[in-house]
Amino acid sequence: MPNLVDVTYRRTGASTKTDALGMREMQAKAFAARASRYLLIKAPPASGKSRALMFIALDKLYNQGLKKVIVAVPERSIGASFASTRLTQSGFFADWEVTASNNLCTPGSERSKVEALKGFLEGSDPVLVCTHATLRFAHDAVDERLFDDVVLAIDEFHHVSASENSRLGELLRSVMAHTSAHVVAMTGSYFRGDAVPVLLPEDEAKFKKVTYNYYDQLDGYTHLKTLGIGYHFYRGRYTEAIDEVLDTDRKTILHIPSVQSGESTKDKHREVDEIIDAIGTIDRQDEYGVVHVRRTSDGKVIKVADLVNDVPAERARIVEYLRTMTGVDDIDLIIALGMAKEGFDWPWCEHALTVGYRGSLTEIVQIIGRATRDSSNKTHTQFTNLIAQPDAGDDDVKIAVNNMLKAITASLLMEQVIAPNFKFKTKRDEDDLPDVGELKIAGFKEPSTDRVRSIVEEDLNDLKAQILQDQTMLKAMPGNIDPEVMNKVLIPKIIRTRYPDISEEEVEQVRQYVVTDSVIKNGEIKDVGDKRFVLMANKFVNINDITIDLIDTVNPFQKAFEILSKSITKQVLRVIQDVIDSTRIDISEEEALILWPKVNAFVRASGEAPSIRSEDPQERRMAEALLFLQKQRRELSV
Repeated sequence: MPNLVDVTYRRTGASTKTDALGMREMQAKAFAARASRYLLIKAPPASGKSRALMFIALDKLYNQGLKKVIVAVPERSIGASFASTRLTQSGFFADWEVTASNNLCTPGSERSKVEALKGFLEGSDPVLVCTHATLRFAHDAVDERLFDDVVLAIDEFHHVSASENSRLGELLRSVMAHTSAHVVAMTGSYFRGDAVPVLLPEDEAKFKKVTYNYYDQLDGYTHLKTLGIGYHFYRGRYTEAIDEVLDTDRKTILHIPSVQSGESTKDKHREVDEIIDAIGTIDRQDEYGVVHVRRTSDGKVIKVADLVNDVPAERARIVEYLRTMTGVDDIDLIIALGMAKEGFDWPWCEHALTVGYRGSLTEIVQIIGRATRDSSNKTHTQFTNLIAQPDAGDDDVKIAVNNMLKAITASLLMEQVIAPNFKFKTKRDEDDLPDVGELKIAGFKEPSTDRVRSIVEEDLNDLKAQILQDQTMLKAMPGNIDPEVMNKVLIPKIIRTRYPDISEEEVEQVRQYVVTDSVIKNGEIKDVGDKRFVLMANKFVNINDITIDLIDTVNPFQKAFEILSKSITKQVLRVIQDVIDSTRIDISEEEALILWPKVNAFVRASGEAPSIRSEDPQERRMAEALLFLQKQRRELSV
């Protein structure tokens, strides 16, 4: 099937150039905020967050009076990103040095590592790297005052949660409340799959945010020109369809499904064997654990790394080989289950192929990030999600439909994240033309407070992620809800939930910005002579004629479902619709009132009332609105 998302970049080289201090664009932006006690860096994979932390932490040690730095990572393999680094040779004033005894991302018991961290806090060494788990256990075991004057750097910060059951979140809240520690938080994706916020609003407000968007990162590369995101649907066993999407001429990370998922055969090792069989026959396995497979089609040898193998010694051997690779030809295919996601660096990767829906948008962003490194061996990179088609005869058809819809929402979010950014302003008269990179919209309410400006500048993608994960929105998106209802009723409810402290006027300003940004990024922009047009609701509109009323009539997330409807059978679409109908959204008075003028227009056009048995989901929804309002009128007349 065609990609749901295709983006072309200009290859300006801006995001990979370094300044006189050896800093790339994102790193210099983060370093400018180094004096902040609480700093949150939101930047995509490969933008250089680990080195940005080194610059900031060294400045805090040398110039801000802090005594120690603890870097905490979610798993041991990511610790290598914070190894000793010679920063002075690129112009910085100090080097980043981690002694072997202070690198706790090594094999060994947590008890010994907790003792090592305790000794570090009581000693004179300045820098230590450990896992999130070691930090949690150590925090429980030591006097919390030892964290005074410590820089606490938490990598992959989305692992923190505002939930009372999150030990890492509880640790962070306690350190912020009871010590003089500084916190540097780093993440490529700030949203979680469980919709629980990373931080409580009052804690999040304490952080200075540095946001570097995905588009700026990819647009500033030297080699990578295009990125595609697509889905392929299969029936039966995924191992029988894998050869339809696995191109062994492209450097690929293949993530097989969790054994708990519906796509899994429950035998992960057999799945790996079947994938290898689909490629060819095994020649040998070398001393590093690399499996050499002779491809059936032409006899070419494909080098495969099996990270599903959970024999500790064998997996450690192949992991070490991958960690020390130096050339593009060292490996062709990596097969993984839970590994090779966060912090995994394989710059030559051209294709991230994932079987089954992943339970969080964060995980999908992380997986796509494995393939979006800039490298001389590729001009195009691809993410493909291999998804099971829902079958009405399956017991788990509701789960399959829900997974398919969630998979589509992931592509919608990525389309928003990787597209170019615009600034939106109010158009005040016919001669009020936009500046470069700016769109002027009649009736648009510009952000009027610092709070709204902060949300649209720093939290827009996180807010969209919450909107796209909302269960009501999932049911609404395949054309079940009128776009005006989606934009004016459903989205404001989510905004109020996420930001309970803002006024109704601020909610409306945020709503207009998120809807406008989504519609414009979802639309195709074309230049015709000296005029620009944007595709909205299947027709091109002159950008100078756009109004907020027009934008509110457009489903901001419709394109993906239009492509989807062309890629699967009518029977599968019917299955999806039937499942959604079985959990129908209750209609509200607010929605019914918005639909009432549309009901009247329908009656005038067709000569009859909308039918509750129509094949068109929006006509059925109008019929429900009519029944709701008729019932209300009867009750009022009693």
